[in-house]
Amino acid sequence: MIDLADLPALNVGLNTACACCLLGGYYWIRRGRVAAHKRFMLAALGFSSLFLTSYLIYHFQVGSVAFTGTGWVRPVYFAILLSHILLAAAILPLAAVTVYRAWNERFESHKRLARWTLPIWLYVSVTGVIIYWMLYR
Repeated sequence: MIDLADLPALNVGLNTACACCLLGGYYWIRRGRVAAHKRFMLAALGFSSLFLTSYLIYHFQVGSVAFTGTGWVRPVYFAILLSHILLAAAILPLAAVTVYRAWNERFESHKRLARWTLPIWLYVSVTGVIIYWMLYR
């Protein structure tokens, strides 16, 4: 059984896995391997869903965790955190619509939206890892 204190480490692992799957999905679609792209992107969606569930469970139990860093790192942390929060709120509907379009074989509109969705989703995943290291390490 996973202890509540282990959830931040689980979350960073899920974010890392998501970022790797996003990169893998991009790699495969650029090479025309649609089936591989689909598998990687569905895995990214799964990792993100697990992350969101774990994140919400943790923060409903623990609340917010204060950043204790001082000096120049403090404004850097909050700049990363603010951009992460804003884009994380945007990525949920963006990813949902992007997946919906692919699922319904509307590939041209999927591709147009995915050009925005991928970098935002990747940024949110990577900054989630950075925030973890700044907050918990």
